[in-house]
This record gives sequence, structure tokens and C-alpha cells, in this order.
Amino acid sequence: MPEHATLLSLDVGWEANNVKSQNLLSHVTALLDQAGVADGAFHHAHSGTHLLRHTTTTDLNATIYRPLLCLILQGAKQVGSSTRTLTVGAGQSLIVSHTLPVISRITEASSEVPYTALVFPLDLDLLRSLAPAVPPVISGPSSDPFSIGQCDTDPGLEDALYRFFVQCEEEETRQLLAPITSREIHARLLIGQQAKVLQRLLWHESAASRIFLATRHIQANLSETIVVGDLAARIGLSNSAFFEQFKAVTGTSPLQYQKDLRLLKARDDLRTSRAKVSEVAFAVGYESSAQFSREYSRKFGRSPRQDRELEPIN
Repeated sequence: MPEHATLLSLDVGWEANNVKSQNLLSHVTALLDQAGVADGAFHHAHSGTHLLRHTTTTDLNATIYRPLLCLILQGAKQVGSSTRTLTVGAGQSLIVSHTLPVISRITEASSEVPYTALVFPLDLDLLRSLAPAVPPVISGPSSDPFSIGQCDTDPGLEDALYRFFVQCEEEETRQLLAPITSREIHARLLIGQQAKVLQRLLWHESAASRIFLATRHIQANLSETIVVGDLAARIGLSNSAFFEQFKAVTGTSPLQYQKDLRLLKARDDLRTSRAKVSEVAFAVGYESSAQFSREYSRKFGRSPRQDRELEPIN
């Protein structure tokens, strides 16, 4: 093929991909405008997604990520654990395969170019049903086991998400077409750049799948004391292998993982209930309200009572 023809093909491809990105950004922006969200997060009920817009950078914020796809449409953010940090910008995506306590902050945002992102929750049962039809990705010894993956957003994925949002606008297409496109989105993730992150989770007896079982047990028994040996035995690992693989996948230790989840659950309870601080502490497994207050203040930068005053109960 002549050189000028190759360059023309590349230009046309870039322009087509850019149009897809702008279509999705414009649609998400319109949905945020319609919802009256100038700054913050919005749950779009018809699609089940979360849309975010911020006009300024933010301080570090502790939260929980569940299995999800996050597309950064504008701006940039940092996200990670106590030992791992990723910086993701416009045109890039994050895949999260496990439930994780994370620390994040928005690093690029302004009133002229606000940080804009969409979060698409992943259906693990759907992914498992699709997995047998997908050729496995060879995962060598150097493959990164961390359960947050980052890559450039695939134009085909952006196009599918745009069609998904459009289909969710009307009842008929929401019921008939949107589920098909949701299936396409999940399939694209299994064959795209982030395939390794998800396939590691779906492989039976892989480290990621074993640690997924361990994290699910911790989540379901949040107030119980972790016995590392028992938890390792439950998923068929030695104590040392369990600890090493847990930290590689989640970016933290089992005990710190549980502590972070406990404190984040307590923060939600403080903001949404009228229970006493001591009651909230005991409910998530603390035996001492004084210890709870110390660890809460260390994590969030203010005491449980101060936090509650900032978030009045409706």
C-alpha cells in the first residue's frame, strides 16, 4: 500500500475513534446536566451506571471499589492501595476485578475541562458464562497479579457503551436491546487489553480466584476476627503463600483489608443511621470504642463524631 494511503487510513481511523469518544463524553455530560449535577456523582438508574463530574482537584478519598469498568472521559485521577498507585487519564480505563478498599484523588479538573468519568458495574456471573467461549490469554510469570488493571480505552468498547446509554433511554429498547449490548460490553472486556485481569479471576484455582473467595469470606463475616491459618486452609493455600498472594492481588494484607472495610462500613453507618458511635464500632467488630475512634481518625482525618456532623442524616 502506498505511504500516503497508509497515512490517510490512520487519519480516518483516528478521526472515527475521536468521534466515538466525543459522542460518549457529550452523552454523559448531557445526562449530568439533566440531573442537575454540577459537581459530584450521579447514579443513572436506567443504565445502572455511575457518572462523575468534578470541576476541581480533590484530596485523597477512601472508598470501596467493587468489580467495575471505569472510563476516564476527561481529566485524570490517581487510585490505588497503600502499596500500589495508578494514574489514569482521559482516554484510559480501569478494570477492577475484586472488591477493594482504595484511596483515590482527582488530579486534573477545572471548570472549563471538568473531570468526567463513567463507572460500569461488572456482572461476574455474566463474565463466567462468556468465559468458556474465549481463548485463554497466556499469562507468564511476569504477569502483574494486581486486581486493578489500566489501559487505553478500546474504541469498540466506547461505541458499545454509547449505544448502551442510548438504548437505555426508552423502555422498549432498554428491555430488549440494552441487555444484548451489556453482554457485548462484557465480551469485549474478555477479549480486549484487560483480558488478563478478568481471566485470572475466572480461571478455577488461579491465585486471583482463590483470593476472591477469601475476600468474599471476609466481607460476609466482617465483624469476626480473622484467623489467617483458617482462611488460608479454606482456599487451599499455605499461610505464607496465602499472605503473599493476597497482598499481590489486593495491594494490602488480610488484616489491613478487613480493617479498611470495617472503617468504610462504619463511616457509611454513621452517615445513614442514628446509632451511637459505640454501637457502630461494635457492629463492625471493634471491642473498644476508643480504639475505633483512634483508627477512624487516623484513616479519615477526623473523628467519628466530626464526620457525622459533616454528613447530616436525612
